[in-house]
Amino acid sequence: MKKSLLLLLVGVMGCFSAAAQSRGGLRINEVMVSNTNSIVDDYGERGAWIELFNSTFGPLEISSVYLTTEKVEEGATPDKSKMYAVPLGDVNTRMPKRQHVIFWADGMPTRGTFHTNFTLQEGVDNYIAIYDADCKTLIDEIVIPADSIKPGQSFARIKDGEGGINNLKDWEVRNGLGNKYITPSSNNVIEDTNDKVDTFHDKDPHGFALTLMAMGIVFSALLILCLCFMLISKIGARINRINKMKSQGLAPKEVAREDRPDHDSGEVIAAIAMALHEHLDAHDTEKTILTINKVKKAYSPWSSKIYSMRQTPKR
Repeated sequence: MKKSLLLLLVGVMGCFSAAAQSRGGLRINEVMVSNTNSIVDDYGERGAWIELFNSTFGPLEISSVYLTTEKVEEGATPDKSKMYAVPLGDVNTRMPKRQHVIFWADGMPTRGTFHTNFTLQEGVDNYIAIYDADCKTLIDEIVIPADSIKPGQSFARIKDGEGGINNLKDWEVRNGLGNKYITPSSNNVIEDTNDKVDTFHDKDPHGFALTLMAMGIVFSALLILCLCFMLISKIGARINRINKMKSQGLAPKEVAREDRPDHDSGEVIAAIAMALHEHLDAHDTEKTILTINKVKKAYSPWSSKIYSMRQTPKR
């Protein structure tokens, strides 16, 4: 019974962990094909860049995913030589929750992890896709239209990570003017206020409702925890009662409920353990404990304090 509960708990935790690590939440978030006045790479050069966004609420390891500008037809074998596999071993490929990372489409993969082996072409539609490590599972894709983007402009999602795959309605052109600012490695929508918080403050200016909600949550959690402990205690008592009946050669189904023996309490178990200890002068179950008995030392003048004290001279 205990092993089954433990295995169930481990399985649930594993499912939550797998869901938190799902690469399906990786999104192409913003792209600049012609970089004339935007950010520079670690070599001080301006080039085309692709921003990826972790839309999940857990860390995401993106090593071994594939970036490509080649569309893979359904059922066809992908050409890995035209795809960029994000290498292993770089600590920066572990993306925190709701964060961004920039890849430089400069065709120079020897410059580092975040430099791809392909480039983006100006004046033509650029197809960009992300595939999982199996090189078959499509994570995200987008076609960057050439007729609507000018040099120095980017093509970005209206809101970070939101929208469907290759749905141009969720994207917009950004020229850096007004609210159409270009945001590499940052949120596409920078919010300085929270509408929900402001609304809650207007409806509850003194915080009484918030206090009641917080206290209700705390006491509800304590009540649930108390009920869980009571349930676990009853389950443990039932298991102990069944084991005691089996040790006496009784079948639980053949004995009436009122005639079933009670399980041993903690006081009874402690009394039995002390009786065994006194009778056998040994531990009842723990055989690997080393017991050190205090032995009374024999008298020795070398350790006697009277010889180290000043003697009163005789008159």
